[in-house]
Amino acid sequence: MADIIYNSFKEYLGDGTVDMDDDVFKIALLTSDYTPDAAHTSYSDISADEVSGDGYTAGGATLAGVSWTSADGTATFDADDPEWTSATFTARYAAIYDYTAANDALVKLFDFGGDKSVSNGTFSIQFNESGVITLT
Repeated sequence: MADIIYNSFKEYLGDGTVDMDDDVFKIALLTSDYTPDAAHTSYSDISADEVSGDGYTAGGATLAGVSWTSADGTATFDADDPEWTSATFTARYAAIYDYTAANDALVKLFDFGGDKSVSNGTFSIQFNESGVITLT
């Protein structure tokens, strides 16, 4: 499975449900019990498969340094790389969602390609240098 952009995000981006400039975005970690589905629309569709463990709070982490920029015909959504410290858990996926939108709209799913575990350490996700989402 590869990373996916949720189908509803594409619609929500166009109709203004998701405001890339002003909304608050969170990233939740999911177990391998989650079955990726581009048709999922909201955080409630994924929350049952969220990880639990030391250093992780249900609902995930708020993304910091969020930016939506445009230059030379390319629009980019980016954020600081998230991390969880003093953590002990196993995750297979991470999902970004719009915490401000009324339905906690899903944006993007990252597939780690297998379970990733941490034991009393730091779990971090390194976003692509070109951004979390790039539209050309």
